[in-house]
Amino acid sequence: MNTFEVINARHSYRGSYKPVQVPREDLMKIMQAGLAAPSGCNKQTTSLIAVDDPELMEKILGVIDPPVAKGAPAAICVLTQRIIAYRDKCYAVQDYSAAIENMLLEIVELGYQSCWFEGHITDEDKIGAKIAEILNVPEGYDLVCFLPVGVAEGDPVMPKKKAFEDRAWFNGFGKEG
Repeated sequence: MNTFEVINARHSYRGSYKPVQVPREDLMKIMQAGLAAPSGCNKQTTSLIAVDDPELMEKILGVIDPPVAKGAPAAICVLTQRIIAYRDKCYAVQDYSAAIENMLLEIVELGYQSCWFEGHITDEDKIGAKIAEILNVPEGYDLVCFLPVGVAEGDPVMPKKKAFEDRAWFNGFGKEG
């Protein structure tokens, strides 16, 4: 697939996964894609932990409520550090968002599916902190995203998108030309 095809094929997959192990080589490619993302002022605030141990995956999936990623054989956990970069600004959210999108595209390119679970991980019940504890994440890092990785059990369904003309314009808001 070319880049545009991968972008158009990527979407959030919330179904079950086949019991097919994801090779470490593929997990490394996915993480390398994430770490290749741009970073505000090159502070490189994003770090990653790949999980492919079945017992560890079971523990992690056990603390996510409501449950997600049924049967996922692997996952990438996204960590961030809140580092001030420029004019008292922190670009951690932008950094890890770019990294996550790169990884989601690489996941599709390699023939797997995933879903960006962030709000589900960072809300009041502190699921991200529970996962971080399981993974021995040190103080100063926040676990902000959980990306399951695996072969889809079912056929992925593309969501309906608004028309291009309803969301993109030239030379001003709502202008056609």
